[in-house]
Amino acid sequence: MLNSTIYAERRAQFAAQMEEHSVCVLFSGTAPHKSEDMEYPYTPNRNFYYLTGIARPNMILLLTKQAENVSEMLFIEPANPDLEKWTGRRLRAAEAMEISGVTTVHILDHFSAVFGRLLARSRCDAAYLDLARAGWDIPLSKAHEFAAELQRKHPYLVIRDAHRMLAGMRMFKREEEVACIRTAIDLTRQGIENMLTHARPGMMEYELEAYYEFPLRRQGVREPGFASIVASGPNGVILHYEENNRRTEDGDLVLIDLGAQYGYYSADISRTFPVNGKFTDRQKQIYNLVLDVEERVIAAVRPGVTWRALNEWTKQWLAEGLKGLGLITQDEELSRYYYHSVGHQLGLNVHDVTALSDADPLQPGMVITIEPGLYIAEEGIGVRIEDDVLVTSDGHENLSKNILKTVEEIEAFMAQRPNS
Repeated sequence: MLNSTIYAERRAQFAAQMEEHSVCVLFSGTAPHKSEDMEYPYTPNRNFYYLTGIARPNMILLLTKQAENVSEMLFIEPANPDLEKWTGRRLRAAEAMEISGVTTVHILDHFSAVFGRLLARSRCDAAYLDLARAGWDIPLSKAHEFAAELQRKHPYLVIRDAHRMLAGMRMFKREEEVACIRTAIDLTRQGIENMLTHARPGMMEYELEAYYEFPLRRQGVREPGFASIVASGPNGVILHYEENNRRTEDGDLVLIDLGAQYGYYSADISRTFPVNGKFTDRQKQIYNLVLDVEERVIAAVRPGVTWRALNEWTKQWLAEGLKGLGLITQDEELSRYYYHSVGHQLGLNVHDVTALSDADPLQPGMVITIEPGLYIAEEGIGVRIEDDVLVTSDGHENLSKNILKTVEEIEAFMAQRPNS
């Protein structure tokens, strides 16, 4: 697991990129309100977590840089014995120091006064905030609201986006981070094998999902990397299907896209299997085409290769295969059966942050997914196969190579089911 030394090194690396006479304010976030007195489960802001290792709500990290001197402060909720009877024990200052390596810890209520004095008594030209937005209509975060308040009270300050700088750092994984992803992948493997062991025609998709989740829950996984996709039959052609409420039928393929999480690092695995344990000849044709393309694309992963090249090769090889099956005659027709990118960055988010364009080369230390698929609605066949791949100095490593994948492996494993 990661330790305070790593978080301190990350903060130093980030601070080195900050302008002179600047500050950075990062919020740990809060759980969104659900209804009445209920809230959704809390998950930490990933950039705050990346720099501190702390997964608690209502905290603030303040970094200041003056004449090459960097100071660090954490602001945490105060102890509250009465409230803690209801909501659990709050993090104490000594614990926050031990986890993060930040040696100056204040009570959250003191943030406004400390920050106000800092701006009043020191030169400050710029403020860095996590201003990431996944879309125009996404609700404003605490950082966006704070940026607006800063500009109103201190209009001379230049607001900088810390997220872009942190994205550039987070793309490159240390051995300790890769180890977390390996563990998340192995947990996912256990869940998949449990699902396949119990799969039977007539089961609801959510029953299959429950068999996947059981071994994860037993080992303390409380929050998956993302909502699991368990898509049987015609649902397999829907990319982000999440209802998981159809009854499976004999002869269905089941497309699963899921990932456990460990230390907030996520796995992201897709597999496709026959619910009755045996592929039909037609299902084998489509499956083996996707598998062949996936393995060829993984083999092409190495430093210097671009996302654009990986995507173009994927489309070229899928189109060639579909022509051979008589499903298309022109490359342009591929979009009827394949309509997404071949992969993405993986890390603290399942679709992890990136500072890359399609034309930028992959570099050692990146962890990416490779996930070609084919979605043939008229035949009720959806196949996607996805692995998690580490870019190494001399090529790549398939981190999820131990998860069942070939037709023969899947059928042999499912043939061992009790009463299969």
